Amino acid sequence: MRGTVEGLTSPVPVSARLPAVLQEDELLVRFTGAIDDVLAPVFLTLDALACYVDPRLAPADFLEWLCGWVGIEPDDTWSTQRRRDIVAHAAEVHRWRGTRRGVEEAVRLVVDGDVQVDDSGGSTWSATPVGPLPGSPAPALRVRVRARGPVDRRRVERVVGAVTAAHVPVTLEIVQEEP
Repeated sequence: MRGTVEGLTSPVPVSARLPAVLQEDELLVRFTGAIDDVLAPVFLTLDALACYVDPRLAPADFLEWLCGWVGIEPDDTWSTQRRRDIVAHAAEVHRWRGTRRGVEEAVRLVVDGDVQVDDSGGSTWSATPVGPLPGSPAPALRVRVRARGPVDRRRVERVVGAVTAAHVPVTLEIVQEEP
């Protein structure tokens, strides 16, 4: 949470903007000094705004807000570095949402392990009409995770559900690798 910072001075003191006759009033100068104490952290935050929205540089307590901003439900078990990585890759995941690659990327961000996604669809072209169609006519998605650590199955299910179409049935297989 942002707040006052001990010893921080305002880069633009209010008293310096007062007419000269008002700058002679000691009470008014002290009063505007109190306003400067409140505004200094605001100016500091605005000056560093680019750092606040960059997940690699944002303060740790600001990352949760960034997670919500990019549509990610943060997990309390994630380290600060993991949150930074997930937020940094959110745009890439959103770009590929609904595709096999998008599912792989999204699951890979929340699971320490290998992810393989097989879908029933396919695409092809043919110079002749009525050629054979690839894939299966029934939509289906199979996600296999070979995890190197503990996996929260519900979290993986939520992540997969968030990046796949609602009408596609999903089969999730999680295999714990031996350490």
